[in-house]
Amino acid sequence: MAVLESAMNCVNKAKPILKKMVPAPVLRKGKQMMLARIAQEISRIQIRPFESDAFPAGLNLIGPIDGATGLGQSFRLLERVIRELDVPYLIYNYEQNTKNRVSSDDYKEKMQTELSYSVNLWHVNPSDFAEAYAVMGRSSFDGRYNIAYWLWELEDFPDEWVPYINLLDEIWTPSEFISRAIRKKTDKPVYTIPYHVTAEADTEKYGREYFGLPQDKFLFLMMYDSQSISERKNPAGVIRAFRQAFAPDRTDVGLVIKVNSADEKELGRIRKDTAGYENIYLISRNLERIEVNSLTACVDVFVSLHRAEGFGLVLAEAMQNGVPTIATNWSANTEFMDSGCACMVSCRLKELEKDYPPYKKGNRWADPSIEEAAEYMKRLALDKEYYQRIAKRSREHIQKTLGMEKIKTLAKRRLEEIL
Repeated sequence: MAVLESAMNCVNKAKPILKKMVPAPVLRKGKQMMLARIAQEISRIQIRPFESDAFPAGLNLIGPIDGATGLGQSFRLLERVIRELDVPYLIYNYEQNTKNRVSSDDYKEKMQTELSYSVNLWHVNPSDFAEAYAVMGRSSFDGRYNIAYWLWELEDFPDEWVPYINLLDEIWTPSEFISRAIRKKTDKPVYTIPYHVTAEADTEKYGREYFGLPQDKFLFLMMYDSQSISERKNPAGVIRAFRQAFAPDRTDVGLVIKVNSADEKELGRIRKDTAGYENIYLISRNLERIEVNSLTACVDVFVSLHRAEGFGLVLAEAMQNGVPTIATNWSANTEFMDSGCACMVSCRLKELEKDYPPYKKGNRWADPSIEEAAEYMKRLALDKEYYQRIAKRSREHIQKTLGMEKIKTLAKRRLEEIL
């Protein structure tokens, strides 16, 4: 195992050079083969059990504190909850494979380069867990109580990730949707500890003019990161619904598309799908978190015709800012939104006809109704009373469902039982 760990570290260090010399598909295949071998070894490893007196009592919070991704933002939200507890903790910034970063200045006081405490809380995707083990090493796990905070988006948790559970004492997830999927594959404890969602915005500084958006239009917003697999996020579905709801010559409405990590192929696909619509606006530059929240707060409606969500963070953030949402009525987002506080789009579940890694052929996800989404778009744009009712209820519901006291109590109770 030590040989594989060393090989993975060498590959990571040489990655910039390898990317220039080796074709991307070959590099990916080689990495997948190496990770598969690490996974096999992990399934046989006997981690030294938790020794409560081996390290000072406290929490090592491990994850991408400066990641400009959904996972990075989720990790920062988790840190806010931990900050409220009477538990010593540190932040270990586990780097993601992403170029997009946000400032970590607010966390410098807690950031350390050694795991000093007795409990590890790994906010690392299961797809990256073998690599995390190879990079961090067995000594990071031995003698500690290891919790993985995992996200996943479908009903079936992948079998190839099950060996990583061997490294863990328990698993946390932000939704019962994920917890149910993982419980099918393990007898180890799985707890649902949702995120407490905050969405600080400054629409005076970061208003429509800042983003180059018109002041006089009723604006819909969709937002996604292409690293989260665009087929799952389904931007094409939102574009189709908008085009079905409104003719190209409508001057009173508009659609904003905010995309992260998009290459020219992805951007070209968006431009092709929106051809002929001058009231569709594309934003692809990287934004700080307050800019993202302010963008959401300064539009009129947030739309997500996702095929599956493990949590639905951007939807919760929109609701927190009192922005009405249109969303697929399936997967984890239904745990904090319903037809009383949002426009829930019906769907049918369908099997994937091919692989969309990590989602496999034969898995199921949602196919939301474009017609129903288009009707909701038209109603929200035209019916002011309905719009105001949804806006009011959305904020009230999210504060009740994902309020700090509720989430803090769940996390505190569990950590007190361990420590």
